[in-house]
Amino acid sequence: MKYDFSELEFSQKNKLMASNIIPRPIAWIVTENNNIVNVAPFSYFTGLSSEPATMIVSIGKKSDGSNKDTYQNLIETKKCVVCIVDDDFYKVLNDTAIELPKNESEVQRFGLDTIKVFDDFPPIIKGVSSAFFCELFQIIEIGGLNTPVILEIKKMFVDDKIIKDKDNFYFEFKNPLARIGKSYSTLGKELNP
Repeated sequence: MKYDFSELEFSQKNKLMASNIIPRPIAWIVTENNNIVNVAPFSYFTGLSSEPATMIVSIGKKSDGSNKDTYQNLIETKKCVVCIVDDDFYKVLNDTAIELPKNESEVQRFGLDTIKVFDDFPPIIKGVSSAFFCELFQIIEIGGLNTPVILEIKKMFVDDKIIKDKDNFYFEFKNPLARIGKSYSTLGKELNP
């Protein structure tokens, strides 16, 4: 089968990409604005550069076409936390994908516990293995329904339980979650050459 993206609708292109760019790591992005903590899962994100230390995330719109809370909070506060999620959080991570009113927090709605690691950033979700504390670096306007956002990594948290060699920065993750098409998967098996 051959596909010409110039002849496809957004949903068709999205399905083709999501089904074939695999695996896509999935993370919770935590923002905080006006004392409301927003937690949303994203699978269109990846590391971008080590210098400057950056990652990129693609943020879509709400069903009514308005900005997602994550995007709006980033514009207003310039800060977020990207939490790497393992399979212990699978069910609640999926639940947090639903749209809530801007003044309602996923933390309260789904009973998530948070921990404030750095005073100048939003909290992390208690129990995550690692988290990147980021500042808004650049918004890339490409038109369409998604907006790529570059985040600069300023600080990081790694749970002591997954540190195997702190001098060489070697970590052993439990079962980090990823997306393969519409499904979730874990990345638990390590292969060494």
